[in-house]
Amino acid sequence: MNGTAVKRSEMEFEMSGIGPGDGRELQVLNYLSGDHREEMLKDIRRGIMKTQKSIPAKYFYDTRGSQLFDQICTTPEYYLTETELSILDRSATEVMQFFSRAGGDLIELGCGSNRKIRKLLDVVHPLENGRIRYVPVDISRSCLLESARELLDDYENLAILGVLADFTQHVGVLPRGRKLITFFGSTIGNLTEMEAVNLLKSIRAIMGREDRFLLGMDMLKPVEILEAAYNDRQGITCDFNRNILVHIDRELKADFDPKDFEHLAFFNAGMECVEMHLKASRQVAAHIADLELSVEIKEGETIHTEICKKFSRQSAERLFRKAGLSFSRWFTDCKDWFSLVELRANGTE
Repeated sequence: MNGTAVKRSEMEFEMSGIGPGDGRELQVLNYLSGDHREEMLKDIRRGIMKTQKSIPAKYFYDTRGSQLFDQICTTPEYYLTETELSILDRSATEVMQFFSRAGGDLIELGCGSNRKIRKLLDVVHPLENGRIRYVPVDISRSCLLESARELLDDYENLAILGVLADFTQHVGVLPRGRKLITFFGSTIGNLTEMEAVNLLKSIRAIMGREDRFLLGMDMLKPVEILEAAYNDRQGITCDFNRNILVHIDRELKADFDPKDFEHLAFFNAGMECVEMHLKASRQVAAHIADLELSVEIKEGETIHTEICKKFSRQSAERLFRKAGLSFSRWFTDCKDWFSLVELRANGTE
């Protein structure tokens, strides 16, 4: 899980496009190449052969999936993004005090669009940007490059090191110097408890005494609000859910028809999470050529695509303890709907 065995397959230098001779380049380290494809083959074979068929949620995020998710974040039902942004509006200055004494890396796991990281960068004086290196980490090359170039255009003196990697596997390749790691959007809730503990342990393993980790977590709230957030009236979440099949069709030469599946999202009270599924609206027979695998799915049968865990303060703190982390500051909104928790590694004082 710590990624120490991963070899860097490629180093790219992408010019920011803001003019020749200014000396600013976007350096990108790529850790995905062949091992990423092999992992996808294994993940899809393993998931599609289960009694409860499943596809890991990370395969939502091809270029189209990332675009659709950005659209979801603007829907009136999806409270998470705007609530988290409102917390950042109030807490950004306090969070970025981390860089007041010394420079370091501002790492963002799963960068996507750059709305949230801008909240942090906006409170930094332009002359201080030279002390901060922004390190976006993402599985999508196009999203990482687009986001990084926009930031280079808008923030003078900001250095950027892009890392193409799967943060669930490659945490060990991240810079080991002084750093503030950010993990926005309650993505931690998309993992099982074991996966979440393992990921947090791998992050804790690369944290030094001064390092901090800013983690977004969606909190428990009324069921009708939770379920509405994943069933928007415009149907964008439905398109996002189905797009995972489009991604598999393209990458693994499969022939799933997304229109054969309905979007299904509901709150599982026992597990304290929203579950997302694709439900077959008829008998489906599909072939995944790159796996040499034929799949039959009965009418009404589902493919489980995502869990979205919702936390109480108690369950969050229990998770931190299992990973060897403890909170130093806890930021929330007036309704306690969402939390940004600043964590430190235990045993590094």
